[in-house]
Amino acid sequence: MAKPPKGKDAPKPIIVKKITVVAGGHHGGAWKVAYADFVTAMMAFFLLMWLLGATTEKQRKGIADYFTPTLVKTRKGSAGSDGLLGGSSLTDADNYPHRAGQTGTRTMTIPRDATGGPKDGGSKMKRTQVMQQRLKEKLDANEKLRQLAKQVHMTMTPEGIRIDMLDDAHFSMFRLGTTILTPDALELIRAIGQAIAPEPGGLTVRGHTDALQWKPGDPANNWSLSAGRAEATRQALMRNGVGEARFQRIEGVADREPLVPDSPNDPSNRRMSILLLD
Repeated sequence: MAKPPKGKDAPKPIIVKKITVVAGGHHGGAWKVAYADFVTAMMAFFLLMWLLGATTEKQRKGIADYFTPTLVKTRKGSAGSDGLLGGSSLTDADNYPHRAGQTGTRTMTIPRDATGGPKDGGSKMKRTQVMQQRLKEKLDANEKLRQLAKQVHMTMTPEGIRIDMLDDAHFSMFRLGTTILTPDALELIRAIGQAIAPEPGGLTVRGHTDALQWKPGDPANNWSLSAGRAEATRQALMRNGVGEARFQRIEGVADREPLVPDSPNDPSNRRMSILLLD
């Protein structure tokens, strides 16, 4: 039997080292984070349960109001700027899941017992609700006006309360291409004038048209038409109890602010806006 080589030719011994890695303690630390999140969630849950038991219905409404995004931000644009009926009709019903806890219509829905303050729009909401009810009573008093109530939209904006009167396929505020109010429109403006006459503050009247073009060579245009219709509306309001000194300005914006941007010739783009300034 041959002898194993010696010296530099001898094979080197093989050494196996066993290394055990322990991360975050004996069982790891990930569970601590999950446990901390669980404890925090439970604390918040029991705090909520305590608040529900320790507060009255009115106080809970106030808390809910505080954390609800203000309607001013959602109503900032022009009428229907976020789509058809961005400001809804006075006759539209609420679409909230608990209608028993709400008052008003979809145009301006206010939590029951919620009052708020000047900074959170409480006084403006109350003013809108009162005027909305007053206008609704005026429209309900006449069968023809009751049918036209869907043409009137009331919206709360940062500048004040805006009332929009919209045309549709079956109703027109003015005779085609003129500044002459139709009989139905005169009745509608009479009711609106009587509703806003007791309100304080200035007024702005803005006229809108659709995008239908005039015949070539015709001296009239949508700019002059919208401004003329705004002036005709102002005069009609003055004849129904609104003081002349309250009007701050009239505006004609032609077809530049369509209610239905995808259909510039839609009759709903023809409308008159009355803004009651704060």
